Amino acid sequence: MERVYKTMRNIGALNIAVGIVVTVIGLAAGTVSIINGALLLKRKSEITF
Repeated sequence: MERVYKTMRNIGALNIAVGIVVTVIGLAAGTVSIINGALLLKRKSEITF
C-alpha cells in the first residue's frame, strides 16, 4: 500500500508542475498576442492589400 501512495504523490506533484508550466505558457502567449494585436492596430494605415 505504501508504494501506491508514493506513486500517487509523485504523479500529483508532476500534475501540479505541468499545470504551472501550462499556465505560464498560456499567459506568455496571451501577452504576445495582445502586443501583436496592438501593433497591428497602430500600423493599420500602413497595411495595403
